[in-house]
Amino acid sequence: MEFNKDLIAASSTPIVLAILSEADSYGYAIIKRVQEVSGGHMEWTDGMLYPVLHRLERLGLVKARWELAESGRRRKYYRITSRGKDQLIEECKQWQAVDATLRGIWKLLSLSLPISFNHPASTAPARRSIYVGGPLLQGA
Repeated sequence: MEFNKDLIAASSTPIVLAILSEADSYGYAIIKRVQEVSGGHMEWTDGMLYPVLHRLERLGLVKARWELAESGRRRKYYRITSRGKDQLIEECKQWQAVDATLRGIWKLLSLSLPISFNHPASTAPARRSIYVGGPLLQGA
């Protein structure tokens, strides 16, 4: 499935922050985690992810550090900051409002249109809770 670039851009910050709230990670692992959580529907590239990580780093929402991997290569790891956790909580609230609005509209549309509005990631792994330094949030 091809995703609209605007939707990818809008969702990239909360997705990356949520993944980093699970554990520190590096670019390739973040890309793989997005693919896993989306049930294979979202396939990010380096060219899409790294500008997001660099922007989040400039904003103080993530911190980066270099580590030596078992292979002997240097790998840049990212971790969410306390400011990033606060931003994630705010992003979650905003996305929950957008989700509720869309579900409400789609429910009304499904009463009058023969269209199925199934969630594309419905085959994704079960939801799990993510602790981000505030209230318990539901992860996608």
